[in-house]
Amino acid sequence: MACTVDTPPAPLSRYTVLDLSIARAGPVAVRLLSDWGARVIRIEPPPKKDRGSVTGKRRAPDEQNMHRNKRSLCVDLKTPTGAEVLRRLVMQSDVVVENFRSVVKRRLGLDYEQLCQVKPDIILASISGFGQSGPYSERPGVDQIMQGMSGLMSVTGEPGTKPTRVGIAISDTSAGMFLGQGILLALLHRTNTGRGQWVHTSLLESMLNKLDFQAARYTARGEVAVQEGNFHPTLAPMGTYDANNGMVNLSASTERMWQNLCQALGAPHMMQRREYLDRTARFENRHQLNAEINTLTSGFTVEELVARLNPVGVPCGPVYDIGQAFEDPQTRHLRMTRTARHAVMGDMELVRSPINLSAFPHPEHFQYAGPDPGEHSAELLRELGYGDDEIDRMKAEEVVA
Repeated sequence: MACTVDTPPAPLSRYTVLDLSIARAGPVAVRLLSDWGARVIRIEPPPKKDRGSVTGKRRAPDEQNMHRNKRSLCVDLKTPTGAEVLRRLVMQSDVVVENFRSVVKRRLGLDYEQLCQVKPDIILASISGFGQSGPYSERPGVDQIMQGMSGLMSVTGEPGTKPTRVGIAISDTSAGMFLGQGILLALLHRTNTGRGQWVHTSLLESMLNKLDFQAARYTARGEVAVQEGNFHPTLAPMGTYDANNGMVNLSASTERMWQNLCQALGAPHMMQRREYLDRTARFENRHQLNAEINTLTSGFTVEELVARLNPVGVPCGPVYDIGQAFEDPQTRHLRMTRTARHAVMGDMELVRSPINLSAFPHPEHFQYAGPDPGEHSAELLRELGYGDDEIDRMKAEEVVA
């Protein structure tokens, strides 16, 4: 019998997070926290002193998706008044997230030792391209560079073609997810010990970790993986095959899956072929095998293959574009979007967190749409104890906006 209880406060509602990060990776980490109730304050330079976001204008879909559930305070941290605003913010915060170079961190008073002097149990969460130390630590790092330097591009694409980038910012989003997990670990540690700490990761570390079994093939056996296109690098048959009205992905890597695939495609004789008798043989002869399976699948529609294979335990699915993916019945059942209510642009649908908690169902709409820079400056400054006259003076001096 299911438990029925009143919905409690959001899991992270007791925590305040300062988001000073730029680009994508840091905001992805903060979004993990803001979606689950953390009180997030995004610190940004006044518009006249802002070098511009690499992700585009704040009211564009990308920035709305990245900065929902946050409030924005525009303040010039390079001024004495701005530094005092930051000090007050840190005193009331649990986590500071940043991705500055080390020299910039120190100049702004944001390295761990400086922050500890303001609030001893603070958690500093840092993200960088190449790590906080080492010969490349001061290099700029972006997703495109990391996809190449991590080796990911070398295993992406069709065999014999040029290395190919993955179609999303995989190193940014991976690093952001890992940093978010690190922040949660640090908060647990602080609950147990009362002590804060410095949490950090990098795009390079995250991508090397995300290589997973491809990395282990090298670290454990010295095997350097190569491009396999749309086919699995160590298992067969598993990959993309033609139907007569599109393409499908299917997997038949176990003996039972293989036998059921042959039966479902009307080719039981393939089970007796010497070159396909076991898993090792099928992989060694995978190019021939894939060609033969492709001939068989081409005689069916996508819908027929999905209906034939899944019921007998052979995973099979269509190859969608993004629009089709979001309109699929299962995606619609999962309700992967929620509404953000923007004062100017109206309601827009954004992608929700993929984490599901039985004790805290996803809210029907996001608390905040992505804020315009400085949208909440006066409100947040009042919460810090500044009076309206002080706020007006700071605006006149262009310390805040």
